[in-house]
Amino acid sequence: MRKIVPFLLVFLAGCRLVPEPGQTAGAEAEIATIVAFTEGPTEDAAGAVYFSETTSRRIMKLSPSGELTTFRENSGGANGLIFDELWRLVACEGQAGRVTRTDMKTGRVEVLAETFQGKRLNAPNDVTFDGMGRVYFTDMARPNPPAGVSDISGVYRIDPDGKVSRILAVPEIERPNGLVISPDDRTLYLIEANQAKGGARMIRAYDLLPDGTVRNMRVHYNFYPGRSADGMTIDSQGNIHAAAGLNRPRGSSETLDTKCGIHVISPQGKLVRFAPIPEDTITNCAFGGPDMKTLYVTAGKTLFKIRTEIAGTRR
Repeated sequence: MRKIVPFLLVFLAGCRLVPEPGQTAGAEAEIATIVAFTEGPTEDAAGAVYFSETTSRRIMKLSPSGELTTFRENSGGANGLIFDELWRLVACEGQAGRVTRTDMKTGRVEVLAETFQGKRLNAPNDVTFDGMGRVYFTDMARPNPPAGVSDISGVYRIDPDGKVSRILAVPEIERPNGLVISPDDRTLYLIEANQAKGGARMIRAYDLLPDGTVRNMRVHYNFYPGRSADGMTIDSQGNIHAAAGLNRPRGSSETLDTKCGIHVISPQGKLVRFAPIPEDTITNCAFGGPDMKTLYVTAGKTLFKIRTEIAGTRR
């Protein structure tokens, strides 16, 4: 693994959790490290943070001491990352059109999913897991794919025995992006990130049944007409922490009504806290730290961290 010289490490003043009425203020956000275009943070058992650098198609590793290295070159265009219950690194390789799992002891990379119903996956985007060890991921299909590649955007489940099932697909969903499962395994949350005028920009909630299927869709939180969330995680009390919004227009129909930052949304679908992030484009977040009260946030070239009052989960 090639060592990378750490980029500028600075502290960002004024980036503070802003409470809604009746809520308590939180801690300031500070920059953990800077690279290029960051995505998909996740933390291993030793406290090292792994995240995707999509511009150069690498997976980066930030040690607890702040040393930045390249964990994997030629990542297959990895985007969403997560460590499973056995501390294996699961990656959505969007460019390669597959979901992989890396054994951190041996370095062996195993393909978990790359086809469905005879067609290759298009662009796997984000990933989570439930208490039974089942993996769930989104495939946000790019338009006009080559022959043999799926043109269907969907949500998939990988069972422990390796079976791949599609549990949601267009037209019941539009542009699936981040997803997460509640701590009690009873609710699956899905981000819709359709930039088109009138497109769905929301977090959907579904009842997650014991067999891994979903039903009873409802809109949990609506970001429209602003930019929707990209990725999200969830804390131990069931509050979603969603990376959403823009600081400046980017040529789409998305407005600046959604502020750029971490939107903390209660299980009842209410915005209860907000942490502004000054850099575009905010992409994802994940909890870590010895007490699981450090929220790592990827945005543009930067990996931010925010101290929180409520402990998070690894989902």
